[in-house]
Amino acid sequence: MNGTTLFMGLVIGSVGVGYFIYGKKQRRWVPMLAGIGLFIMPYLSLGTGLTVAVSLILCIVPFLIKS
Repeated sequence: MNGTTLFMGLVIGSVGVGYFIYGKKQRRWVPMLAGIGLFIMPYLSLGTGLTVAVSLILCIVPFLIKS
């Protein structure tokens, strides 16, 4: 692991915690599940490009699926 990977994991995990807290307070499943996915995502070593792509998709999903 290098510094970029660690910083990326910190940022993605922080956004995931924000989504999770928002989903829990609003009682909405989609942001909560996206948040869980985002703070689990940095633990998978998929490579930088794939991690960023999947994280961006998980960030956009709650806006596309209104539940």
